[in-house]
Amino acid sequence: NHVNPAMDFTQTPPGMLALDNMLYFAKHHQDAYIRIVLENSSREDKHECPFGRSSIELTKMLCEILKVGELPSETCNDFHPMFFTHDRSFEEFFCICIQLLNKTWKEMRATSEDFNKARKRVMQVVKEQIMRALTTKPSSLDQFKSKLQNLSYTEILKIRQSERMNQEDFQSRPILELKEKIQPEILELIKQQRLNRLVEGTCFRKLNSRRRQDKFWYCRLSPNHKVLHYGDLEESPQGEVPHDSLQDKLPVADIKAVVTGKDCPHMKEKGALKQNKEVLELAFSILYDSSGQLNFIAPDKHEYCVWTDGLNALLGKDMLSDLTRNDLDTLLSMEIKLRLLDLENIQIPDAPPPIPKEPSNYDFVYDCN
Repeated sequence: NHVNPAMDFTQTPPGMLALDNMLYFAKHHQDAYIRIVLENSSREDKHECPFGRSSIELTKMLCEILKVGELPSETCNDFHPMFFTHDRSFEEFFCICIQLLNKTWKEMRATSEDFNKARKRVMQVVKEQIMRALTTKPSSLDQFKSKLQNLSYTEILKIRQSERMNQEDFQSRPILELKEKIQPEILELIKQQRLNRLVEGTCFRKLNSRRRQDKFWYCRLSPNHKVLHYGDLEESPQGEVPHDSLQDKLPVADIKAVVTGKDCPHMKEKGALKQNKEVLELAFSILYDSSGQLNFIAPDKHEYCVWTDGLNALLGKDMLSDLTRNDLDTLLSMEIKLRLLDLENIQIPDAPPPIPKEPSNYDFVYDCN
């Protein structure tokens, strides 16, 4: 805004933070600031990278990347140690990135004639450069800077091309048909693994609203998958608990439904459990007969997924947990890659090869040099 430049900083984010960043860069990195200004003033008008407008856009983008201005998230696991190595880390972060922006603008031969179009293209590349450098979790700002030096515009184009080719390979029609054919086999494999884990059984903790001394109980599926055996324990067991020591039984045929989270009867009761979000995410219940229920609180998210998947499989329903989705993606990807290997004229045995006999002596070493 040539009439009133203060209007440029009314939108938040970035607000006045953009101006603070520009001022910090000019004061603390004077040589780099002068170089950028002189470079752009000596370029043709149409190739000039407007410092003010670029700084405002960059600050806004950095706020988005680092979620500046948003409430802290309890579920977010991102941690960037480099921001704890400098008293003015955000400003230093900006100083590195504004130089990167100027360099990328130059490499892309962007023009300021249609700033909005050019800005969009350049900003997309700059954001990708920053995000890729951040995923390596650099321990210092200098390390972050050196990571960016290896991520030029040309390198980004190469990475994009490589990723696109890999994606196209796996999105072609023959591959999709092969995936469709293999998927039922993989799902059956996952189902068997879940049921095997239910046969091994799990120790569950009994929680009450008064938080008295911990009590435990154990539940496991019979080997023929027809009965759930369960019972109380005095203490947490070491290893599996045999069926005959578990006093109660529930025939799988009597199970009417499996419910999770807020739908569980023990989560609807008044008390501290209802307010505990972690417990809520691990809760599931088996409903049987007219009003019978078996209430669980899994020891962790993995066991929760295993049990809810296994119980749904027993009832002939789909396994919908995140664990199943991840397992399916991993196993399907591995199977596809194995089937696409060039194995012409190579006989693959149906049975694994026998384990060789032990050597007559062990008088041998591996020379690692």
